[in-house]
Amino acid sequence: MRSTLAALAEPTRLQVVELLRDRPHYVGEIEEALRMGQPQVSKHLRVLREAGIVSSTVDAQRRLYRLRPEPFRELDDWLEPYREFWSERLDRLEAHLDSTESDLRARASAVAEGPE
Repeated sequence: MRSTLAALAEPTRLQVVELLRDRPHYVGEIEEALRMGQPQVSKHLRVLREAGIVSSTVDAQRRLYRLRPEPFRELDDWLEPYREFWSERLDRLEAHLDSTESDLRARASAVAEGPE
């Protein structure tokens, strides 16, 4: 997972991943989308491939890159305890806000009714 995080930490590689999220792309399409030269794009694709984030197939003389789901599942599994951590806290915040809102409504209603 560290290699996945390290590879994704570089902004250009993250752009490549976001581009490939929609569909596989040929190297030339990636170059065009990122407005970068072939050597630079190939360097980033190599890092992503070595980290297991992308795979490629050869189609005639062109290389088609696609995302591999496994590293993202691993990241998702790693993030799960953090989601639980925040979910718990957000649930408590929501309960507190609901309670505060109920108190404010009750006070506003009492003020609107005035003294008896």
